[in-house]
Amino acid sequence: MSEQTSLILLKPDCVAKQLCGEVLKRFEAEGFRIRGLKMIQLDDAILIDHYAHIASKPFFPDVAAFMKQTPVVALALSGDDVINRVRTLLGPTDSSKADKGTIRGDYGGDMMYNISHASDSPEAATEELKRFFKAGEIFAY
Repeated sequence: MSEQTSLILLKPDCVAKQLCGEVLKRFEAEGFRIRGLKMIQLDDAILIDHYAHIASKPFFPDVAAFMKQTPVVALALSGDDVINRVRTLLGPTDSSKADKGTIRGDYGGDMMYNISHASDSPEAATEELKRFFKAGEIFAY
């Protein structure tokens, strides 16, 4: 296994349901290290950049409106094979198909209301971390 850092976004449904602490607790219980953490209000520019793969789709305005409902919590999370392990801990993107015991299975609702975004590859993590964290905001320890 290799040490990786992943971007995690605790989405508006997580923030509104006051589940951020519970989700963070689960990540830390797996041995992951928090290397960066901040709450931010997303705007159209960052959403279009982050969701470039769906920005031209007819449902994108709904995604953007949802992601702007509340601030989100951006998290730089590190650990061995963190990208795959976090995605397993979260469960499938569509929360309605997630098993109980996974974060999305316990707290999510559907494809959009799914508690958290997590990087899906090392390459995506590199780009996403740059998008949400400035130089000096991710700490090594």
